[in-house]
Amino acid sequence: MIQSNAIFGPSLSVLGALIKLFWWAPLPFILFGPLKKWYLLYKQEIWINKIKFTVLELKIPRGELKPIKAMENVFAALWGTYDAANPKEKWFEGKLLLGFSLEIVSTEGVPHFYIRINDAVRRAVESAIYSQFPTVEITPVPDYTKDVPPGLPNKDWDLWGCDYRPAKDDVYPIKTYKQFFEEKEGLKDEKQVDPLASLVEGLVRLGPGEHLWIQIMPKPITVKEDDYVTRGKEIIRKLIGRPDKAPEGKTLAQEAFNLAVWGTIPGAPVKSNEKPIIPVEMKLTPGEREVVQAIEQKVSKLAFSTIVRFIYLGKKENFVGATKVVPFTFFAQFGTQHLNGLRPWPGTITKIQAPNIFTKPRTYVRKRQMFKNYVERENFVVQPFLLNIEELATLFHFPSVEAVPGTTLPRVETKKGSPPMELPVE
Repeated sequence: MIQSNAIFGPSLSVLGALIKLFWWAPLPFILFGPLKKWYLLYKQEIWINKIKFTVLELKIPRGELKPIKAMENVFAALWGTYDAANPKEKWFEGKLLLGFSLEIVSTEGVPHFYIRINDAVRRAVESAIYSQFPTVEITPVPDYTKDVPPGLPNKDWDLWGCDYRPAKDDVYPIKTYKQFFEEKEGLKDEKQVDPLASLVEGLVRLGPGEHLWIQIMPKPITVKEDDYVTRGKEIIRKLIGRPDKAPEGKTLAQEAFNLAVWGTIPGAPVKSNEKPIIPVEMKLTPGEREVVQAIEQKVSKLAFSTIVRFIYLGKKENFVGATKVVPFTFFAQFGTQHLNGLRPWPGTITKIQAPNIFTKPRTYVRKRQMFKNYVERENFVVQPFLLNIEELATLFHFPSVEAVPGTTLPRVETKKGSPPMELPVE
């Protein structure tokens, strides 16, 4: 034992001295990730605070009747506002990829359609809307979220809300307007089904002191931010049972060498007396073929990284908890068993299920966070998911009077006419 101490004693002493001198050396490697994240958040906050945002209210004439395809074209044009930051802009300026916020709001039973945008792209946004809805009225308005007390809930106000997530991988599409009815421009069929009909009907039934806010925040993306095309093709490959990877091609010299040495070419198909196998695509059932076709169609269109949420809030004497069924039923109609659907995200539902520990303070904190995220149009909890322009048009468009009769949806009573041809220009 004495001999062991004599051998290792000096070594341990040297090791201890080195630790005392250089204990800090691993810290930069350990803290590099968190410090980089905090630095980027700091620069982004400075940059975003310089951006001016505008809330626009959208109203259409009472006689306006356009297919939902027109709104899909609007979103295709709005995708052109894509402006990703290069490395210099990201790390030195804090520039972010900005989107916009589509909001359907009921203020004490009066529905409104809003879009909140970066003021720098206002002309582009208005041009995209006017190109498909030339008689629409677009008006800058104060932010309606300022009409309620800040920092809800409080002793007088309560709220209920949640974020949404897709039920499956987001390359599976939700049910879109094309599955609700076959629309044609100018079609005045009172029996046609508009995806927004049930929502608008529920919004107009709110009473004094009640507010229901639905927020859809799309951000235009490319395969650079999310290679959804490759993800979709990978899922399709698995669905139809194609091999993981085709054998790599060989040069003529390599094939000749393999044939001379091994008597065969590795990777070449083995001859068999069996009849040719039916292609796997022909073995798919009609339902499976529909799924494959739906995924191919979704990833073929322009896409947005999207956040979806809603909040129902009101004064406690007017607060009716059952009103949350209105947005629940609205989002539920876009789900199918074989494709996809939108589901409330458990981590954001403003009701604590389990464990039943500190339930009231945890619920209060979650409600405050939900309200803050909505008002500031931010996201700190749920992961954004993929929606293409067809899916966005299904969730947010202008319902016609024929599809939603008898509601108090604000509309422009007269259409804007073009100036007479003989009007002098000088």
